[in-house]
Amino acid sequence: MFLRQDYRMKIRAALAEETGHTIIKPGGRCRVALVYPNSYFVGMSNLGFHIVYELWNNRRDTVCERFFLPPRADFPLLSMETQDELFRFDIVAFALSFEPDYFNVVAMLKRGGIEPVAKKRRADDPLVIVGGPCATFNPEPLADFADAFIVGEGEVILPVFTDAFLAARGDGAGKEELLERLAAVPGVYVPSLYTPLYNRDGTIDRIENTAGAPVKVRRQWVQNLDDYPAHTVIVTDNTELNMYLVEAARGCGRHCRFCMAGYCFRRPRVRSPQVLLDTIDAAARYNKRIGLMGAALSDYPHIDDICREILSRGMKMSVASFRADSVTKTLVDALAAGGLRTLTVAPEAGSAKMRRIINKGIEEADVFRTVDLGLSAGIRNFRFYFMVALPFEDDADIFAIADMTKKVLAYAPKIGKLTLSVNPFVPKPFTPFERVGAAAKKYADGAVKQLRGALKGEKKCELIFESPKSAYWQSVLARGDRRLAPAIALAAERGGAKALAGAMREYNLAPEFYAERERHADEILPWHVLDMGVRDEYFAVELGRAKQQTATLPCREGCRRCGVCE
Repeated sequence: MFLRQDYRMKIRAALAEETGHTIIKPGGRCRVALVYPNSYFVGMSNLGFHIVYELWNNRRDTVCERFFLPPRADFPLLSMETQDELFRFDIVAFALSFEPDYFNVVAMLKRGGIEPVAKKRRADDPLVIVGGPCATFNPEPLADFADAFIVGEGEVILPVFTDAFLAARGDGAGKEELLERLAAVPGVYVPSLYTPLYNRDGTIDRIENTAGAPVKVRRQWVQNLDDYPAHTVIVTDNTELNMYLVEAARGCGRHCRFCMAGYCFRRPRVRSPQVLLDTIDAAARYNKRIGLMGAALSDYPHIDDICREILSRGMKMSVASFRADSVTKTLVDALAAGGLRTLTVAPEAGSAKMRRIINKGIEEADVFRTVDLGLSAGIRNFRFYFMVALPFEDDADIFAIADMTKKVLAYAPKIGKLTLSVNPFVPKPFTPFERVGAAAKKYADGAVKQLRGALKGEKKCELIFESPKSAYWQSVLARGDRRLAPAIALAAERGGAKALAGAMREYNLAPEFYAERERHADEILPWHVLDMGVRDEYFAVELGRAKQQTATLPCREGCRRCGVCE
């Protein structure tokens, strides 16, 4: 009892430090629990979470409250707004961005008094739905736990979804009829209406859909960003980013072949400058740094004008990311004026060969120019992002990362510190590399050791590596099917990701089948029940171009190459 009261006080204290949250007496409204399966600190930096929260609370027939993973296992799971329990809500909606949080989804359902396995839940239990990037590119590992998945962008799916849910409830529809009605909503995937059938070798023979359910669920997306505001809704200092986030652009058309976001959020769209500035002006009263969000802000066609306008208002700014081949002096100077002390560049690969394979589209000269811009603006520290264990990589490509690093340090002796953030490649669904095998953990470990050795003695260079073991298990989850669900549930009981290997052994599931195995060109993949709008043959063509080290040009108006814009 003491712990429950103690945690209620902590929640209320955090709530008191916020501006913009909504507390509404439910009355006859549908109660929605919006759940981020990680900490408050991380979740409140997720712009999509803010967007969905406001969307539901702007309706007259719904009220939305937030849930986050408590900081201690013995703390209760309670909502931020009223400290109520999860099972008391009508809809439980998870916002899921990262594979390691799969275990938290299961654990939070159980802690919230809800049976994790959907088919075991009672008819009067809350409806459990999952949205976010993970739900869009491959929902199958969580198919046993969710009643429905939101495939695409919530602004255009959730209003129709909510109308259908309320109409079915008003008609007294049972659970089965409710799910059938929801499956008719564009962008809603109801996994219980689909049955994957397997071959003897474990591959999928076919996926059967129940009569009435669409053969494929097509991703839904916002056509005009200006129609849907996207900015921080609840302002607090207790976040990872601690900025007022404003979305300037969505999607990316650069065709990097490893990047799921480039395909699952295509086509690239931008918000008009005036709408962007109106949002920034409305944020001025919070005295926060403006965080411009988008896949590559340096590609935003009016970025220099926006930077000048923000600075002219006496405000500071930051950006989610930029590209070395399109970054401008005005942008870098604005970042420096905002107090930025470390400039981040993402070459991704050290060799020109690997950059051609992944279609990164930048050269060493672009990296050197970005360093020059940073130093001239007074920024002395830099962070470079690289990947190892990429498809078609060899030892020379790993050493090329060290070579580029040494060249930069020799070229710019005034650099204070150069941090290399190195991540093993994880193959993702709906990318040209979706069928290639992830490297064995032993190979990734070796790549890390090689790079450490090659840069030994470089005093200005700091190396940060994502664990090859962690990346390997992300590969298992990213391309998994629903047969993983029992192992995920068991691992969640035993503490999470670290217990997955043992849990998979207990269910006779081989990690290498999911992570390392190369998929045949005609193999049905678990996520083939979804349709991103990109033609399947386009991924095969792009894989062939990667093997040939052939460049693919960025998206352009009137282009019909991939199928999204048709």
